[in-house]
Amino acid sequence: MINFLRFRALTAVISLFIMLSLIGVAIYRYQSRGQVFLYGIDFTGGTQVLLKFDKPVSGVEVKNIVETKGWKGAIIREFSDQEILIRVREFASDAQGLGDRMRVIIEESLPGYEVKILQSESVGPGVGAALRWKSVRAVTFALLALLIYIALRFWSFAFAIGAVMALFHDALVMLALFLFLDREISINVIAAILAVLGYSINDTIVIFSQIRDDLNKMKDYPLAKIVNISLNQTLKRTLLTSISTGIPVTVMLLFGGEALRNFSLALLAGIIFGTYSSIYIASPIMMIFYQIKNKKTT
Repeated sequence: MINFLRFRALTAVISLFIMLSLIGVAIYRYQSRGQVFLYGIDFTGGTQVLLKFDKPVSGVEVKNIVETKGWKGAIIREFSDQEILIRVREFASDAQGLGDRMRVIIEESLPGYEVKILQSESVGPGVGAALRWKSVRAVTFALLALLIYIALRFWSFAFAIGAVMALFHDALVMLALFLFLDREISINVIAAILAVLGYSINDTIVIFSQIRDDLNKMKDYPLAKIVNISLNQTLKRTLLTSISTGIPVTVMLLFGGEALRNFSLALLAGIIFGTYSSIYIASPIMMIFYQIKNKKTT
């Protein structure tokens, strides 16, 4: 039997380090560029076009062409030597039409190159600000709803706090990953975070259900031993679920192209840390509040 709880102090230090690093990098990014995260077009407003070139091309060269043709302040992101994302402040109701104009201009300025549009989208600045606020509310309401659900499901505040703290940890870790890698936060990333919250809470409920059953069966056992036994009993199911969902997400991350990169990256990080938090965040925190309530010692 694996003694999972033997590592709870170490995992607590690791999680604390991630949280402190998130705060440190957030402060640095805010001081250096005036905002913490790099937001996608969904939240900032404007138009962005993802182009694929048939040959390697320089992002600096593409930026010069775009700015020379009237799109001053264009932001260029190179995802590979053949895929470039162009973001401009101009809002176009016909994003595809603006993308076609860019494509034609770039092909004329770079003879011998063939350019394809992989993705194009436009969002008004007012809509972008509203979406950002709605995304924050969606994640907050999801956490509150899950807190109430777990409390009613197990009739225990200790279980509810453990589960929601694990979910909060998962959301912060995914945001930390995007902050560290300087990846864009888009509406797809928010959707991935919400999906991971549902995935993670399912795993936590399975573990907590086993813990509750074992608490009734092993009333004379120390709490730590009961939790350890329950974690080992559900380990096979946890690993099978994580692996079976992780494989297709990994394939999507590797071969889905840049349009799906951030979405699949958030999902994969959520699956990995969702499994980790169910074992090393939810259960230890539940034990703390359970002991406080029942005045038991491990």
